[in-house]
Amino acid sequence: MNILDAHFVPAVDGVAYGLLLFVVAAGLSLAFGTAGVLNLSHGTLYAIGAYTGAELSDGTWGGLAVGLAAGTAAAAAAGAGLSAATIPLARRGHLAQALLTFGLALIGGNLLIEFFGADELPVRVPEALDSSVTLLGHRYPAYRLCFILMAVLLAAFGTWVLTRTRVGAAVRASADDPQMLATTGHSPRAVHTGVLAAAGALAGAAGVLGAPIIGPGAGTADTVLMLSLVVVVLGGLRSLWTTLFAAIAVGEVQTLGVSVAPDWAPYLLFAAMAAVLILRSQFTEPATSGAHGGGDGGADPVEWLRRRLSASFKGRGSGAGDTAPPPSGPGADGTTVADKAEAGRSGGRGALPWLLRGGRADGDLASRVRQAAPLLILLGVLIALPTLLDAYTISLAGSALALGLLAVSVTILTGYAGLPTLGQTAPFAVGAYATANLADAGWTVGLVQIVVAAIAAALFSLVTGPAVIRARGTTVLMITLAIGELASAAINQLKSVTGGADGLVGFPPTQALWGGEGMVDESEVYNYALAVAVVAVAVTLLVLRSPAGKLLIGTRNAEARMRASGHPVGRYLLMAHIGAGALAGVGGSVMVTVQQYLSPADVGFEIAAFALLAAVIGGNTSVIGALIGAGLIVSTRDWVASSWPGHGHLLLGVLFVAAVYLLPRGLAGLRARSGSGGRETAEADRPPSDHDSATAGKVAP
Repeated sequence: MNILDAHFVPAVDGVAYGLLLFVVAAGLSLAFGTAGVLNLSHGTLYAIGAYTGAELSDGTWGGLAVGLAAGTAAAAAAGAGLSAATIPLARRGHLAQALLTFGLALIGGNLLIEFFGADELPVRVPEALDSSVTLLGHRYPAYRLCFILMAVLLAAFGTWVLTRTRVGAAVRASADDPQMLATTGHSPRAVHTGVLAAAGALAGAAGVLGAPIIGPGAGTADTVLMLSLVVVVLGGLRSLWTTLFAAIAVGEVQTLGVSVAPDWAPYLLFAAMAAVLILRSQFTEPATSGAHGGGDGGADPVEWLRRRLSASFKGRGSGAGDTAPPPSGPGADGTTVADKAEAGRSGGRGALPWLLRGGRADGDLASRVRQAAPLLILLGVLIALPTLLDAYTISLAGSALALGLLAVSVTILTGYAGLPTLGQTAPFAVGAYATANLADAGWTVGLVQIVVAAIAAALFSLVTGPAVIRARGTTVLMITLAIGELASAAINQLKSVTGGADGLVGFPPTQALWGGEGMVDESEVYNYALAVAVVAVAVTLLVLRSPAGKLLIGTRNAEARMRASGHPVGRYLLMAHIGAGALAGVGGSVMVTVQQYLSPADVGFEIAAFALLAAVIGGNTSVIGALIGAGLIVSTRDWVASSWPGHGHLLLGVLFVAAVYLLPRGLAGLRARSGSGGRETAEADRPPSDHDSATAGKVAP
């Protein structure tokens, strides 16, 4: 048997697998490219069809037909419901959609397991297809050949509907110009609902027909979603034929690639995904102010930044003759730029005292106290926890601090740099595995572990940063997702360093100081984690409230103007990416110290989504809010769910949905609204204007 004979069956399997992914990815592409919905619950729609078809299958053609009809209808109904759920988020961008649909996926997955069971269901195909046929001298399953034919017919039918019918014309018009579509008598909302229902129907039909290939099980939805995202990225949104070719290529990697190069196959898909996204971003002009931040505010933020910086440094007497006289009118906090300059001269000789005061004048004591109150209250509560809670709950609090540091790093990138990320678990994992390996080698001093973890994660972010900082919006999400999945693949492959799927356990506990004993008591470990978190958060706040933080906000809100005025925007974003990576590495180190074990699930995609949700719960630019959000997630996942075993994902899904709908600006937005008499303020969400120049760059505590 030559090499072609040996790999013939895997190659044909790759075609069948790829065509299955094509049907699913066509629905995902339709939802995103036409309806504008980034649907992270698309894998759950496939699972609905797969479970329904498997439950109704009885080995007859009638059972297959009934299962196909029921599975397709159920998934289509779920898609229509998804349309109703996402329409209120139309103006909030793809990040809110991603969080909402991920939460719905958690809810749907839990309900499917509750209804059908956690075990993979057997699928009974008609007897005529439950056999093998001879194909070029090889025996091959008849059902898979039949599926290839059905998928090709489905692809041809979908292409015909989109390109040759009035329905397809309406769908294309809804993507290109919904207002013009409305003038023709068609309802854009009805088309939106129809598109998502059709996308759900495609996923459901693929689930029923593909159940014998990718059977219904606990991890089916996640596998299908990830592979479909790769297909959509590689194939693009403009042509079903390019999506078809990309799907077959992915299918071949999953079957033939595993057969030929098993060590490299896990990396190929997401490496290709990242490469395509990076190349596309390289040929695209960097985002303008509207795309990156929140629109054109009318006032030049560069001038605002110049005034703020000149005021802070004027006390040193440098550059006094190079700037215009400060305006005399008061800012939103009641102080003028001249007041700030005077405060710099009289309050401490330079910028540092002004930075420590958060950019406010000495006389504004009430405002400073009001700003610091949440931080002080939270710190007091955290210090008191060991005296109030049992050992298990204290360990959960330590885990929440670790996740909180990861969430703060996400806040830096998403809220300040305008780079929404689903890949911060990669530097988080680097810091975690660096700490575990250091402890295993005998380096158990906490300070050493923290420093090494931060440096290792920062170096990782330095290497991956250039691939991230040029892209914007959804492209950033997909690139960071690919980086996170590549890191996960490496974790599973590098068993000598990571322990593979088994993880790492049994390494010595961390010592708080040189010469001390290893920390095994939960209270000791918690106090160590709290001390590290306090220092890390304090440094983060100091940097974000410095001129560097103001420049980062200016870059987010008005990138085009910053570039036009000569600012090295790429350098600012790269430094933010490196700093956020180092902070994530510190969080990973704390997590290992608290848990005393490390597994791939601790640094997977789900944790990345949790960190992003924590940042959203807290508010785009609220560091303390991100910590509170992390605590809420951990308490829901591990404490509340313990009273309802088996429903942790359901509760977390409800938390995702509630946060998206009820906290559009996070906890910081609620505080700002209550503090301003009902008027929401979101300084970092828009460019500063002349009348609020004093507060436009304020960092939420």
